[in-house]
Amino acid sequence: MHDVWDTRVRFAETDAQGIVFYGEYVTYQDETLNQFMRNIGYPWSEIESTDWDIHVVHTELDYRAPAEFGDDLVCGIRVAAVRESSIEFAWNCRQADGTLCAEGEMTHVAVQDGEPTRVPQGFRDAVVAYQDDPPEPV
Repeated sequence: MHDVWDTRVRFAETDAQGIVFYGEYVTYQDETLNQFMRNIGYPWSEIESTDWDIHVVHTELDYRAPAEFGDDLVCGIRVAAVRESSIEFAWNCRQADGTLCAEGEMTHVAVQDGEPTRVPQGFRDAVVAYQDDPPEPV
Protein backbone atom coordinates (compact mmCIF):
# COMPACT_ATOMS: atom_id res chain seq x y z
CA MET A 1 0.00 0.00 0.00
CA HIS A 2 1.32 3.44 -0.88
CA ASP A 3 1.19 6.20 1.74
CA VAL A 4 -0.18 9.06 -0.31
CA TRP A 5 -1.92 11.51 2.03
CA ASP A 6 -1.15 12.83 5.47
CA THR A 7 -2.96 15.23 7.70
CA ARG A 8 -3.05 16.61 11.21
CA VAL A 9 -6.38 16.13 13.01
CA ARG A 10 -8.20 19.45 13.27
CA PHE A 11 -10.37 20.31 16.26
CA ALA A 12 -13.44 20.44 14.00
CA GLU A 13 -12.88 16.77 13.09
CA THR A 14 -13.25 15.61 16.70
CA ASP A 15 -16.37 14.76 18.65
CA ALA A 16 -17.46 15.49 22.22
CA GLN A 17 -15.21 12.65 23.41
CA GLY A 18 -12.17 14.38 21.92
CA ILE A 19 -11.51 11.75 19.25
CA VAL A 20 -11.91 11.87 15.48
CA PHE A 21 -15.61 11.62 14.67
CA TYR A 22 -16.18 8.38 12.79
CA GLY A 23 -17.67 10.09 9.72
CA GLU A 24 -14.45 12.03 9.16
CA TYR A 25 -12.73 8.82 8.09
CA VAL A 26 -14.85 8.76 4.93
CA THR A 27 -13.48 12.22 4.15
CA TYR A 28 -9.99 10.87 4.81
CA GLN A 29 -10.70 8.03 2.37
CA ASP A 30 -11.79 10.54 -0.26
CA GLU A 31 -8.76 12.79 0.23
CA THR A 32 -6.48 9.75 -0.03
CA LEU A 33 -8.21 8.65 -3.25
CA ASN A 34 -7.85 12.15 -4.71
CA GLN A 35 -4.11 12.13 -4.05
CA PHE A 36 -3.75 8.59 -5.42
CA MET A 37 -5.47 9.67 -8.63
CA ARG A 38 -3.06 12.60 -8.98
CA ASN A 39 -0.10 10.29 -8.31
CA ILE A 40 -1.02 7.91 -11.12
CA GLY A 41 -1.64 10.74 -13.58
CA TYR A 42 -5.44 10.89 -13.36
CA PRO A 43 -6.24 14.10 -11.45
CA TRP A 44 -9.92 15.00 -11.34
CA SER A 45 -9.29 18.00 -13.58
CA GLU A 46 -8.12 15.62 -16.30
CA ILE A 47 -10.88 13.07 -15.80
CA GLU A 48 -13.52 15.80 -16.07
CA SER A 49 -12.25 16.62 -19.56
CA THR A 50 -12.54 13.00 -20.73
CA ASP A 51 -15.62 10.97 -21.44
CA TRP A 52 -15.55 8.87 -18.26
CA ASP A 53 -15.70 9.35 -14.51
CA ILE A 54 -15.83 7.19 -11.39
CA HIS A 55 -18.61 7.19 -8.81
CA VAL A 56 -18.37 5.69 -5.34
CA VAL A 57 -20.89 2.87 -4.81
CA HIS A 58 -19.57 1.29 -1.61
CA THR A 59 -17.42 2.19 1.34
CA GLU A 60 -16.56 0.13 4.37
CA LEU A 61 -14.59 1.05 7.48
CA ASP A 62 -13.29 -0.75 10.53
CA TYR A 63 -12.07 1.37 13.42
CA ARG A 64 -9.00 0.06 15.25
CA ALA A 65 -7.66 2.83 17.52
CA PRO A 66 -8.70 6.42 18.28
CA ALA A 67 -7.05 9.51 16.86
CA GLU A 68 -7.25 12.81 18.70
CA PHE A 69 -6.93 16.52 18.00
CA GLY A 70 -3.40 17.33 16.81
CA ASP A 71 -2.44 13.74 15.92
CA ASP A 72 -0.49 13.33 12.68
CA LEU A 73 -2.13 10.74 10.43
CA VAL A 74 -0.85 8.94 7.34
CA CYS A 75 -3.26 7.32 4.89
CA GLY A 76 -2.37 4.59 2.42
CA ILE A 77 -4.27 3.19 -0.53
CA ARG A 78 -3.96 0.61 -3.25
CA VAL A 79 -6.15 -0.74 -5.99
CA ALA A 80 -7.07 -4.23 -4.86
CA ALA A 81 -8.98 -5.19 -8.01
CA VAL A 82 -10.05 -3.78 -11.34
CA ARG A 83 -13.16 -5.43 -12.70
CA GLU A 84 -15.01 -4.76 -15.95
CA SER A 85 -16.56 -1.49 -14.76
CA SER A 86 -15.54 -1.27 -11.10
CA ILE A 87 -12.40 -0.49 -9.14
CA GLU A 88 -11.90 -1.81 -5.60
CA PHE A 89 -9.57 0.16 -3.34
CA ALA A 90 -8.04 -0.94 -0.03
CA TRP A 91 -7.32 1.91 2.39
CA ASN A 92 -5.85 2.48 5.82
CA CYS A 93 -5.18 5.36 8.21
CA ARG A 94 -2.38 5.25 10.77
CA GLN A 95 -0.92 7.54 13.34
CA ALA A 96 2.62 8.73 12.63
CA ASP A 97 3.95 6.07 15.03
CA GLY A 98 2.31 3.34 12.92
CA THR A 99 -0.74 2.68 15.11
CA LEU A 100 -3.60 1.61 12.84
CA CYS A 101 -6.62 3.87 13.41
CA ALA A 102 -8.92 2.66 10.64
CA GLU A 103 -8.94 0.49 7.54
CA GLY A 104 -11.47 -0.19 4.88
CA GLU A 105 -12.47 -0.58 1.30
CA MET A 106 -14.06 1.57 -1.36
CA THR A 107 -15.64 0.53 -4.64
CA HIS A 108 -16.05 2.96 -7.50
CA VAL A 109 -17.80 2.34 -10.81
CA ALA A 110 -16.58 3.80 -14.09
CA VAL A 111 -19.36 5.72 -15.81
CA GLN A 112 -19.86 7.38 -19.15
CA ASP A 113 -22.90 9.58 -19.69
CA GLY A 114 -24.26 8.34 -16.37
CA GLU A 115 -24.06 4.66 -17.30
CA PRO A 116 -21.51 2.03 -16.24
CA THR A 117 -18.67 1.62 -18.70
CA ARG A 118 -15.48 -0.40 -18.95
CA VAL A 119 -12.59 0.92 -16.87
CA PRO A 120 -10.26 2.45 -19.50
CA GLN A 121 -7.12 0.53 -20.36
CA GLY A 122 -4.97 3.60 -19.76
CA PHE A 123 -6.16 3.76 -16.16
CA ARG A 124 -5.51 0.05 -15.70
CA ASP A 125 -1.99 0.44 -17.07
CA ALA A 126 -1.29 3.46 -14.83
CA VAL A 127 -2.31 1.49 -11.73
CA VAL A 128 -0.10 -1.47 -12.64
CA ALA A 129 2.86 0.87 -13.28
CA TYR A 130 2.37 2.66 -9.94
CA GLN A 131 1.74 -0.22 -7.59
CA ASP A 132 4.36 -2.68 -6.41
CA ASP A 133 1.68 -5.34 -6.11
CA PRO A 134 -0.63 -5.33 -9.15
CA PRO A 135 -4.38 -5.42 -8.58
CA GLU A 136 -6.44 -8.51 -9.08
CA PRO A 137 -7.36 -8.63 -12.77
CA VAL A 138 -10.81 -8.98 -14.30
